[in-house]
Amino acid sequence: MKLFDREFFYRYLRMSPDRLEHLLSLIGSSLTKKYCPSRDSICSSQRLIITIRYLATGESQQTQSFYFRVGRATVCHIIEETCCAIWKVLKKVFLRAPNDVKEWQNIIKEFDQYWNFPQCIGAIDGKHVRIEAPAKSGSSFYNYKGFYSMVLLAICDAKYCFTMVDIGAYGRDDDAAVLNASTFGRAFNKGYFNLPKISEFDPKVPPVLVGDDVFALKPWLMKPYPGKNLTVQQRVFNYRLSRARRTIKNSFGILAARWRIYRSPIKAKPLKVEHIIKATVCLHNYLGLTDGAHYIPTGFVDSESHSGIVIQGDWRKELQDQGCLLDFSKSISNRSVFDVIAIRNTYKDYFNSCEGSLSWQMDYVQSCGHNPVNN
Repeated sequence: MKLFDREFFYRYLRMSPDRLEHLLSLIGSSLTKKYCPSRDSICSSQRLIITIRYLATGESQQTQSFYFRVGRATVCHIIEETCCAIWKVLKKVFLRAPNDVKEWQNIIKEFDQYWNFPQCIGAIDGKHVRIEAPAKSGSSFYNYKGFYSMVLLAICDAKYCFTMVDIGAYGRDDDAAVLNASTFGRAFNKGYFNLPKISEFDPKVPPVLVGDDVFALKPWLMKPYPGKNLTVQQRVFNYRLSRARRTIKNSFGILAARWRIYRSPIKAKPLKVEHIIKATVCLHNYLGLTDGAHYIPTGFVDSESHSGIVIQGDWRKELQDQGCLLDFSKSISNRSVFDVIAIRNTYKDYFNSCEGSLSWQMDYVQSCGHNPVNN
């Protein structure tokens, strides 16, 4: 592969020459085409570069055609094939859901260590990926915000890597429908995951995801206390949950900032949009795990001062409201069964106890003068 200077790589490909070489070694065989004497073949390295540049810059396929001197139809075909290859190969290693108790326990340990939220197995959120109106789709992809979209629902770990994703739901579907219809939503509801049975935190508290108030409260999903007239103890719980939930906010922020395909509505058929999203999610994890110092440098994600004040990460400056990953709608239902409320109350009591409190949390919550649900 011809190596350009590093500035070119980071500006247009979001990775170093070494990472691109390594990525090619992983998926190159899936991109190699049989030689055809009737036309010039495009090598696997160029196929990969065309696709990565398209995803990283967000420039049109026509622009890639001019830049690489390849026909537009060929570019279109290359991008779709390469995105499929990236997903097929990388998901097996870099986007693999935990499948045994030990792997779940490692996630729990890291959420407790980094975000002081025990028994947490991930943070969950969903985004509307803005797309151009698909032909003959009616209102299926038309969402409540007044544009066409496809839903990306994701769970991440404590270090901003996605562990599970569900891609392709119609933009018109509400959050409850998307979660309940997702593969992992059904698996959590039916208890299919091999989660730890014994809790060092509290035997009554099962492993949980943390989410915001668009989701329904479930035994396996904690959300903030709703409303404005909350007790200080409830506000402390909301603050502590918001700290853990910040991981998924930052994960989506990194994804949109690094892969500028998300800066404007994606111009492609729904199936190809799905392939594009899958590829960027895998590339996000691949670079975060193999080259995190460059992909997620210091200061790129939100952090906290010693007093708990949130310091916004650089990904927010890069996006500057240009991103096309939009939040779900707010939930209209607060119905919860007693046992689920009891689980949340157990967390609340623990976070306000001598054993579970953080030294700055009370000062932070009281100084905010508001409920820190959306931090």
